[in-house]
Amino acid sequence: MRLEDFCTLDVICCATSTSVSDAARLMRDHHTGDVVVVDDPGGDRTPLGIVTDRDIAIEVIARDLDPAATRVGTILRAPLVIASSGEDARDALERMRAHGVRRLPVVGGAGRLVGIVSLDDLVQLAADDLGKLAGIIAREQGRERRLRR
Repeated sequence: MRLEDFCTLDVICCATSTSVSDAARLMRDHHTGDVVVVDDPGGDRTPLGIVTDRDIAIEVIARDLDPAATRVGTILRAPLVIASSGEDARDALERMRAHGVRRLPVVGGAGRLVGIVSLDDLVQLAADDLGKLAGIIAREQGRERRLRR
């Protein structure tokens, strides 16, 4: 399945100049664990990096930095690992495994942010597929019982 068919389209973004406090507030307000840092939040939204709730805990809070004075541009994860909107989910999963990341910003043709895919999304996709496989087994067993009476 292609990423554009199931990635989350409503991506929470901010600029490199956004304070860590404001980024954390965005995460809280939108019930997400990350913000994608982009070059122009109101425009083309080319992803530059990603900041997660864990990054804030490890890089800011644990180091006794002031979240209001610290900018996300100083803690964002770079280089950024991204995926193409037309990419297959299996390829994205392999890239996530190879780079040890749980989230991939998804970009379109011009490198513009179009969505994000998380490990949770891929687990849900796999669970759906496993449910369909289980349904095939149950249906086949029922069919066999009916035919062998």
